[in-house]
Amino acid sequence: MSSVSGSVLVVDDDPIVRDVLRRYLAREGFAVSSAADGEAALDAVAAARPDLILLDLMLPRIDGFEVFRRLRSAGDPPAVIMLTARGQETDRVVGLDSGADDYVAKPFSPREVIARVRAVMRRSAPAGAAVAAPATISVGGLEIDPGAREARLGGEPVSLTPREFDLLLFFAERPRFVFSRTQLLDELWDIAYDGDPSTVTVHIRRLREKIEDDPSHPRRLVTVWGAGYRFEP
Repeated sequence: MSSVSGSVLVVDDDPIVRDVLRRYLAREGFAVSSAADGEAALDAVAAARPDLILLDLMLPRIDGFEVFRRLRSAGDPPAVIMLTARGQETDRVVGLDSGADDYVAKPFSPREVIARVRAVMRRSAPAGAAVAAPATISVGGLEIDPGAREARLGGEPVSLTPREFDLLLFFAERPRFVFSRTQLLDELWDIAYDGDPSTVTVHIRRLREKIEDDPSHPRRLVTVWGAGYRFEP
């Protein structure tokens, strides 16, 4: 697994959104905490100042705008990405004008959120601060570079789609763990995806065709009958 690359507080009253963002952020190496309302968010910031806050605007008890105002009045607030309802342009404009670092409209892709978090983290980093690159994973002639999102087999580049790369990296970071198709859908496909688990089978087959010497008898990405798939380093 990659090392921790920053801390993020997820503030949203929807437990599904909190859980999905927590899992995606943790998988990318972030330390993640969460809060379900404005008061809990302020308490969480006071207890352990995060590097960045994903802040929903429509919160119970204290809304996101008031949370942000209080954070700013306290001085030196963390970076903030506001989560807004689609079509609420006024909220986005007010949020950015008040000093928020970015916004994401709901419904969103978790991968878009990750990309925006990384971009804001880079902009917020002190001048001259080094950005640690995730370590390359090397297993039996297969090299996976998470930072460059590249894979090489025997020193030769492997042409992977974004989803195939995500799938390969997910397995390589968790060697010998067995994952069912449903688990893989839950981990790697977007929150709004409601598709057939057989799509996982198709992606596994295509990935094997690119990383296995004999795709019909795989030795890296193997099937565990009745359970799912496992990566053998």
